Amino acid sequence: MKKKEEWMELALSLAEATAGQTSPNPSVGAVVVKDGELLGVGTHLKAGEPHAEVHAIMQAGDKAEGADIYVTLEPCAHYGKTPPCAELIVKHGLNKVYIACVDPNPKVSGKGIAILEDAGIEVEVGIHQDRALQLNQKFFHYINNKRPFVTLKAAMTLDGKTATVTGDSKWITGTEARTDVHRERHIHDAILVGSKTIEKDNPHLTTRLPQGGKNPIRIVLDTHLSLQNHYHIFNKEAPTWLVCGSEADCSYVETNYPHVEVMKMPTSTIYLPDMLEMLAESKVQSLYVEGGGTIHQAFLQEELFDECHWYVAPKLLGGQNARSVVGGKSPEWMKEAKPLDFIKVEQIGPDLKIIARPKGDA
Repeated sequence: MKKKEEWMELALSLAEATAGQTSPNPSVGAVVVKDGELLGVGTHLKAGEPHAEVHAIMQAGDKAEGADIYVTLEPCAHYGKTPPCAELIVKHGLNKVYIACVDPNPKVSGKGIAILEDAGIEVEVGIHQDRALQLNQKFFHYINNKRPFVTLKAAMTLDGKTATVTGDSKWITGTEARTDVHRERHIHDAILVGSKTIEKDNPHLTTRLPQGGKNPIRIVLDTHLSLQNHYHIFNKEAPTWLVCGSEADCSYVETNYPHVEVMKMPTSTIYLPDMLEMLAESKVQSLYVEGGGTIHQAFLQEELFDECHWYVAPKLLGGQNARSVVGGKSPEWMKEAKPLDFIKVEQIGPDLKIIARPKGDA
């Protein structure tokens, strides 16, 4: 007979398969079991559609009564686009609920558990909690901090260069690493670059995976709305938001690309904390920053990043005038460096992917 840890692993694997497609809701998986028999499985597929518990309980049918359910996140307790899952569990007479982690959402946190316990249902919390927290770290960060989870991404040579003196950067990393970048785009709500990147590379900023994928919102920082050619970001294959200063002239974009959203800042320049606040108000929970050295420096200076994804190629470029990952003026003293913790290092094809977070962040 499977152990409870194994049933929760199944629920987590179901949830992990939907990463990136449920925003602004978290990814959740559920499994209904009785006497060692799997009766139903479910996962939340898309915001506005039934939650994981609903799918699993409906699949179990009448057999759900007296069964146990394993859920990766505390069942919801509030009425939104769907009824509360905690009440559904009570209604169908389940015996015990195993929960990987508590929901930090104030509308739910502890309330779903209270509904279950008040109905006499036994609850156990914490099975594979770390894995469950990692699964929805962007959602939890958004709920707790009221701003998007910001990931800085860069590809560089072993000596820290992102382009030659002429700006040539294709390609630093191999095919496998570039495919991994598209997976990251798939699981982020939005992707951000500066107008200089658009002018130089004319990127699509879409997700291109063999099995398809979700396109992030394309966010371009363009203080004066100077982009006035037919760049790929102006097509309709993915949403595009242009962020500009308060004095920018919007007429060109409004006339030629009415489907593109313009977000005007309250000041003549783009102040990143204000921009992130505006994105949060628009329910953007995660932001993948692919901008160049200037953009990365701006986020570093304001300490507005939560994770770094550095792809390191086994190449040496050399040259003081080759472009670096983070631009701007260097501090005078090493003690002024931003300390990080390495979270993960893996080899992807010939390249390395290094994930780091600001030191001390959970």
